[in-house]
Amino acid sequence: MQNFTPEQLRKVTSDIFKAAGIPDEDAQTISQLLVDANLAGHDSHGVIRIPQYIGLMKSGQINPSVPMEIERESPSHALINGNWGFGHVIAKKAMSLAIQKAKSNTISAISIYNCNHIGRLGSYPVMAAKEGFVGMVMANAGGAALYVAPFGGTDGRLATNPISIGVPGRDKPILLDITSSVVAQGKIRVALNRGDSVPLGWLINGKGEPTTDPRELNGPPPGALLPLGGIAGHKGFALGLMIDVLGGALSGAGCSGSGNTRLCNGVLMIAINIASFTSLEDFYHHVDELVAHVKSSPLAPGFDEILAPGEIESRTEQRRLQEGIPIDDETWRQIQETAAEVGISGLEVLSKFK
Repeated sequence: MQNFTPEQLRKVTSDIFKAAGIPDEDAQTISQLLVDANLAGHDSHGVIRIPQYIGLMKSGQINPSVPMEIERESPSHALINGNWGFGHVIAKKAMSLAIQKAKSNTISAISIYNCNHIGRLGSYPVMAAKEGFVGMVMANAGGAALYVAPFGGTDGRLATNPISIGVPGRDKPILLDITSSVVAQGKIRVALNRGDSVPLGWLINGKGEPTTDPRELNGPPPGALLPLGGIAGHKGFALGLMIDVLGGALSGAGCSGSGNTRLCNGVLMIAINIASFTSLEDFYHHVDELVAHVKSSPLAPGFDEILAPGEIESRTEQRRLQEGIPIDDETWRQIQETAAEVGISGLEVLSKFK
């Protein structure tokens, strides 16, 4: 395990994508969002994805040379055809458009199809929250990413179908960023690279039995992630199903089980202009009171404090800014291997950290 500064990881990430033919500005966007995920502690959506994305480019599933298109538009909505460009680039532009429209129309909705993986959803609502807006993003991840068993089922029929909601706070945004499954599929990838087991309750094997072995997800036979909620997993399942509809059916991207075999995200983004309803100062006051009220609850056994959504990520970011971002040896080996594939030797990559 090695620790790297954010600047070091952004540099090597952008270098790899530029060497693979990604325009400089887009490579910077991708590297920023990947490393931001690592900073927040979401290593499942950070630089571990570099080999995957380069592989998708080589197979033609990502085509960075074709720009996204706005196919339908009104003052308060847009339908975007991503043309299979980089999801991170498309999603950032889409949220910027949503914010722009909500400034003059109170609320806006942007739907995206033909879009590859957009990474950590929480990156995009924060863009809205920092400008005094409520931001919401949900995505179905259909196609080849059907890892989640329906409640009562034993095989993968849905994707992890995440949702993220960001609201501005007086000091920093409050951010919900969750999958409708008990855990993101990328966390299984992290456990595999680190040689770790996973907690009981995350996975079932191909026989429908609980397992702590991350290798069981891909089998054979393939296992599945469980829906969010444990004994109340019907709630996570229902949430995931509705996100599949709003992300996939509304955009035209298609829903889980539609037969699409490529990695894709059908995305719905919503921005709400708080100032159209109340002053930001009043909004902050109510949010502050709510958080203080919740945190004043007596603590349950085994707990030191009550945390608002996004506080863990904020603290992790502050710690990693000081101590560095840990990257396990297997992930770093894969990144070096990928760098060599695009013409950057491992020694050249390593030299950037001296």
